[in-house]
Amino acid sequence: MTSPPDSRSQAPLHGVRVVEIGAFMAAPFATMQLADLGADVIKVENPAGGDPVRQTGPFLDGHSSPFVRLNRNKRSVALDLKTDEGRRLLWSLLDTADVLVENLRPGALSALGFGYDAVHARSPRLVYVSASGWGQDGPLAAQPGLDIMAQARAGLMSITGPPGGEPAKVGVPMCDLVCGLYSAMAAMAALRAREHTGEGQHVDVSLYEAGVSFAVWEAGNYFATGEVGRAHGSAHQNSAPYQAVRSKDGWVTVGATTTKTWPAFCHALGLAELLDDDRYTSSYDRYHHRDSLIAAIEVATASRTTAEIVDVLVAAGVPCAPIATMDQVFTDDHLGQRGFFWDAPHPELGEVRQIGSPMRMSATPARRGAAGPVLGAHTAEVLAEAGAGTEELERLRESGVIATGE
Repeated sequence: MTSPPDSRSQAPLHGVRVVEIGAFMAAPFATMQLADLGADVIKVENPAGGDPVRQTGPFLDGHSSPFVRLNRNKRSVALDLKTDEGRRLLWSLLDTADVLVENLRPGALSALGFGYDAVHARSPRLVYVSASGWGQDGPLAAQPGLDIMAQARAGLMSITGPPGGEPAKVGVPMCDLVCGLYSAMAAMAALRAREHTGEGQHVDVSLYEAGVSFAVWEAGNYFATGEVGRAHGSAHQNSAPYQAVRSKDGWVTVGATTTKTWPAFCHALGLAELLDDDRYTSSYDRYHHRDSLIAAIEVATASRTTAEIVDVLVAAGVPCAPIATMDQVFTDDHLGQRGFFWDAPHPELGEVRQIGSPMRMSATPARRGAAGPVLGAHTAEVLAEAGAGTEELERLRESGVIATGE
């Protein structure tokens, strides 16, 4: 296991080398987590354009703004894997790697000679992580699988949005992102298992199953009662009040579902009479009478601003929050004081603002290195580490097998 000396040496995955053959979201998001934790992530890209996210706007002086954030702390190696020499060079990288993370369509890497069986036979210690739309087998495996399709089949779009409204997806590509998180977590678990067995293994994570794994409340209802989940807007599936309610100038979210917070909520908003109403005795009772309950609550909240409601509920110890727009999130004082956002250097763009890692560890903090690299920026560096000489690199560059970011 090798990695060049830099700030990752203080991170928990220092010494772990990861090769990513990924595009768009799931694999790159997985390896971003591993890179943040100190792994040396080598992003293998096609010299002809690289990861398609590089062509996704908005652009900063010709560089994709999403790409330089999603691919931070990585090194870019541009290889043409359709050539014999490109595949030979990839083998040289895999020979030094601990983890391979890929999210090509099932069978695509096998067609290039890098399926799990072939890689495992040559590098039995390597952990091979495959992220895909539907999984590596099953009747859907060969179909293209994007986030919105996974959200649709996973039922998420049937329970998102207003009651009776048109299907809605979660505002962020949730299946892509959580597939990436599961992939990263499974990779670390497989590395831990390798300490005992001496061998790697194949990890198969799909957007589809990642999406279905969210349906904790819906599964609890369906397997117990046969009730099919439906869209509730912002409301909880089983408890109330746990949703957004109208204020004088907008909306505020409240969560007063416990035996402590429900009375505190009522007293804080001058709704003590609700405590004597048998329809609202328990959280589950309140859920079944939610329409009348929310109507009664909004009589009190509609005359107050969101800020006034938040102030009075916070003082009463009741969970609540305003609904922030994204510009408010990215300038939030709490996140600012915790140093959540940070600036990563980029050779052409200067400092690039980054979303921080939510994994805060006191002894081995998440790494804050560089922004997403220029295509092929580290090709010569990484291949030289694998034994390629100067003349060989120049020959490969001139033949188009590699790109060096120059």
